[in-house]
Amino acid sequence: MSKLLIKTEDLKQYFVIDKKGKLIKTPVYLKANNGINLEIYENETFGLVGESGCGKSTLGRVILQLYPQERGNTIYYGRTVFELNPKYLKKYLDNAFEIYARVEAEIQKAINKNSQSLLDKAHREYRAVARIAGALLLHPNKEQAKAALKEEYHAGISNDLVALEKAQAIVKKLESDVANHEKFAELNSFKDYGVDLTLLTKEEMRQLRRDLQIIFQDPYSSLDPKMTVGQIISEALVEHGLFKDKSKELEEYVLETMEKCGLDRSFIHRYPHQFSGGQRQRIGIARALALKPKFIVCDESVSALDVSIQAQILKLLQELKEKEKLTYLFISHDLSVINNICDRVGVMYFGNMVELAESDDIFDNPVHPYTKMLLSAIPSMDERKEVSIAVFDSTYSIENADRSKDTICGDEIQLVRKPMKEVEPNHFVAEF
Repeated sequence: MSKLLIKTEDLKQYFVIDKKGKLIKTPVYLKANNGINLEIYENETFGLVGESGCGKSTLGRVILQLYPQERGNTIYYGRTVFELNPKYLKKYLDNAFEIYARVEAEIQKAINKNSQSLLDKAHREYRAVARIAGALLLHPNKEQAKAALKEEYHAGISNDLVALEKAQAIVKKLESDVANHEKFAELNSFKDYGVDLTLLTKEEMRQLRRDLQIIFQDPYSSLDPKMTVGQIISEALVEHGLFKDKSKELEEYVLETMEKCGLDRSFIHRYPHQFSGGQRQRIGIARALALKPKFIVCDESVSALDVSIQAQILKLLQELKEKEKLTYLFISHDLSVINNICDRVGVMYFGNMVELAESDDIFDNPVHPYTKMLLSAIPSMDERKEVSIAVFDSTYSIENADRSKDTICGDEIQLVRKPMKEVEPNHFVAEF
C-alpha cells in the first residue's frame, strides 16, 4: 500500500446561523462537515461526490486550512515534525503529562455537562498530545519518560540518525513497562511524526503552502484580471523565495510550466480575459503546479467547461499526476468523471461520509441507499436498459434523527458515534 499523505480525525466544520443573544439562548450551527474520518494516500486520486451543499468543497478547503478548522485534527505526512519543527512541538514536549491529565479531566467534565463542543475540544488536544508522546503518557516515572521523549525529538530535529535510533530504543523500552495498561494500544495508535495542520501558526502553514495547493472551480473569478499569465504563475514562486522577481530563470521556469499544462509560450504576457474557459483552467492548473506540490484539491475543476474541454483537462491532470507524482482530492458532481479517473471514492450526504470504497466497488456494488440514488440518476443512452430511479427517504439521518436536527443543531452531545462498517474489504458504509 502507498504511504499515507493526509489524514483527518473527526473533522468538523460548523458555521453559525444564529448567534447567542437575548432571544437566542443557544447558538445554532450548520454542520457543513460533521465528523469526517478520511485517509488519502500518495499518488492516488480520491474522489468526493454528493449533492450541492453536502460539504464537499468545505471539506477540501478545511483540509488545506483555508477555513480555520473548528474541531478535529488534520494530519499531513508529506513532511515530518522533525523537518518542520513547529512551535506546538515544544509545548507538548515540555508539558505532555500535565496536558494529558488536564485533557482527561476535561473529557469527563464534558460528558457530565453533556456538551459536545467541550468534548470535541478535549478530544482534539487528547489526539495531539498522544501523537507526540504515545503510551509514554502512562509511565509512572514522568521525569524519566519526559527526558526520553525530548531526547527522541531533539535527535530527530538535529537529523542525527544514530542518536535518534538510540533514543527510540529507550522509548520502546519504557513503553514496555506499561504494555499491559488498558489504554496502551489506543495511545500508541495515535503516535506518529506527521504534522498537525490545525496546530500550526500562520507562518508555519505558509511554509507548507508549497506542498498543498488547490485548483478552483470557476476559471473566470479565480484569476486576477489585472495580472498577466506570467505574473499569475510566478507570484507564489517569488513569495516563497524560489526565484528572484523578474529574473531570467523565473521566466524560463514559468514558460516550462506553461508548456507542461498545454499553454503556448506566447501567452505569457496575455491577460485572463483573452482566453477561453478551458485555457483559463489550464492557467489555474499551471499556477498550482508551479510550486511542485504533493497534494492538490481539484474543486469541481472541470464542471464549468464544455464536455470536449473537460476531456482535455482530465487527460492533462492524469498525465501530470504520473509525471509529477501528485495526489488529488477530486471533488465533482459528475459521476462518470469520478468513475474514470478516481482510485477511491467517498460519498457525502449532509456533511457526513456515508460510503467509501474503491471506485469500481462504488459503481458495481453500491450499498448505501443515497449512493444508489446518485447512481440511478446517471443519464443513459441505452434504450434497452431499464431505468429505475431510486427514491431516497428524506427523513433519513446518520443518527436516526430527523434531517433538520442532523443538519442544524445546537450543542447536543454525540457520545457514541457509530463508525462506518466494513461490509467487504476496503468498502465502508455508514449505518442507515
